[in-house]
Amino acid sequence: MKRLRSLDALRGFDMFWIIGGQGVFAGLASLTGWTPLVWWEHQLHHVKWHGFAFEDMIFPLFLFIAGISFPFSMAKRVEKHISRRSLYIQIFKRGLILVLLGMIYNGLLNFGFIKTGSTAENGILSFDFSTMRFASVLGRIGLAWMLATLIFVNTGRHSIRIIWCAGLLIFYWLLLSLVPAPDYPGAEKFSVEGNFTSYFDRMFLPGRITLHDPEGWLGIIPATGTALLGMLTGQFVMWRKEGLTETKRSGYMAIGGIILVILGLLWNTVFPINKNLWTSSFVCLAGGLSLLLFSLFYLIIDVWGYSKWTFFFTVVGMNSITIYLAQRMINFRYTSDYLFKGVINWFPESWMPFLGSCAYLAVVWTFLYFLYKKKIFLKV
Repeated sequence: MKRLRSLDALRGFDMFWIIGGQGVFAGLASLTGWTPLVWWEHQLHHVKWHGFAFEDMIFPLFLFIAGISFPFSMAKRVEKHISRRSLYIQIFKRGLILVLLGMIYNGLLNFGFIKTGSTAENGILSFDFSTMRFASVLGRIGLAWMLATLIFVNTGRHSIRIIWCAGLLIFYWLLLSLVPAPDYPGAEKFSVEGNFTSYFDRMFLPGRITLHDPEGWLGIIPATGTALLGMLTGQFVMWRKEGLTETKRSGYMAIGGIILVILGLLWNTVFPINKNLWTSSFVCLAGGLSLLLFSLFYLIIDVWGYSKWTFFFTVVGMNSITIYLAQRMINFRYTSDYLFKGVINWFPESWMPFLGSCAYLAVVWTFLYFLYKKKIFLKV
């Protein structure tokens, strides 16, 4: 089956906000004071605990997209007659590589060294794993995707996969609703200190841990549900049935997205929407909005064929993990200041945040465009 152009564009749209889009819109809002832009700028910040903003959807949207991709890659492997053993090896390899990359992002190679000995010359450098943060965004993506993939591979029917997804979300809801944190007796069961997810991480997550880690162990359970929602979507896109036109397919996905959003809002009344805890209501709301976005991109790009406008996002989406890591390791801000700061200084001070963000985004995108033209892609 041909590659979904909408998927690369949507992945790039998602990463756009991470590589500088947020700063561009914040600068525009500050410069113009236009009410819609000011409102949107507020949407580009995480809520502190309960609640939801667009910024909270960037992470689950990426995991949802990773889920959509898998049924297509699995179909290619089946066509090549790759053995089940090889498939499992590839699944575990990808998941564990993402965990490792997440640890590198956190500073595995240069953080947490301790020096012993009386002088630098006779001292010994060694890793101090007690100060290392092991949990990460990439780690959660890797583990949740891996578990969802194992469920998908070992369940042949669509209905069983839906039951698995619902079961994970209901189990997580019941766990947090019925089991409070023993080390904070009397605390509200969905509060920062009183929830069981944070308690479990305080007890069993290795390395540095404070009161709560947003990418800890138990959150992998509902995040697996997010990945499964993406895989169910990918399977639906591949499904062929007489009378099911591509326009109808887009419409059905949009209806499914609306149903998930409503379910998330209803569930919010008993299980608050919370990205930090990755609550089941959050999975439904973010999953529904992700499905709505994908149905729109799919309709416009893959069904109607309007794809020229997507090139900017496609360049980003084809190397999403590369730029996520590169922003941690390469000082793009230094380069953008070196190239553009002299010109930017000619403008009034009120323009500088906007123009500085545009310059940074231009440098990052040019870097990605160079990789794109050279066909250099980091594939995990």
